Amino acid sequence: MVWKRRRRDWDDDWDRMFDEFFGRFGFFDDIFERMVRDVEEMFKRAESGEFKPIVRGFSIRIGPDGKPEIREFGTKPTIIKEGVEERKPLVDVIETDDEVQIIAEMPGVNKDDIELNATETSLEIKAEGENRKYYETVELPTEVNPDSAKARYNNGVLEVVLRKKHPKKGGRRIRVE
Repeated sequence: MVWKRRRRDWDDDWDRMFDEFFGRFGFFDDIFERMVRDVEEMFKRAESGEFKPIVRGFSIRIGPDGKPEIREFGTKPTIIKEGVEERKPLVDVIETDDEVQIIAEMPGVNKDDIELNATETSLEIKAEGENRKYYETVELPTEVNPDSAKARYNNGVLEVVLRKKHPKKGGRRIRVE
């Protein structure tokens, strides 16, 4: 009986099929092993101080005009002065009827390391700590009075409040005829 196969023949056929199918994907093993070696090498180089990690990111919010605003933050790709990398802090600008509030995340610096310079249309943030350096110029959504600035720094978060130069008033009632 030729049409009848023995169990052993089926096992051999299955093994050959399995090896043939999955043998074509062997290059995945090579790629994975190379990735693991590269990551291990990066950690060794970072621990030895050869390079510092790069932190990059962005935030998205909807502005008052309904359009999305995308802001970038993190380490610039270049190393500045004495091996301390300059970062852009994560900044959020909140506008109310009579003031503009700027919140910046800047961990790793002290209150005394922060320098703020305000104009009617922008806020310059500089901070240089022992291991961290931050810089950002924030364009303000409306004109403000720089002399009204109040700033506070707590747990790595800087909060600056500026009064608007021309705050929105309650308006004037208009009689309809």
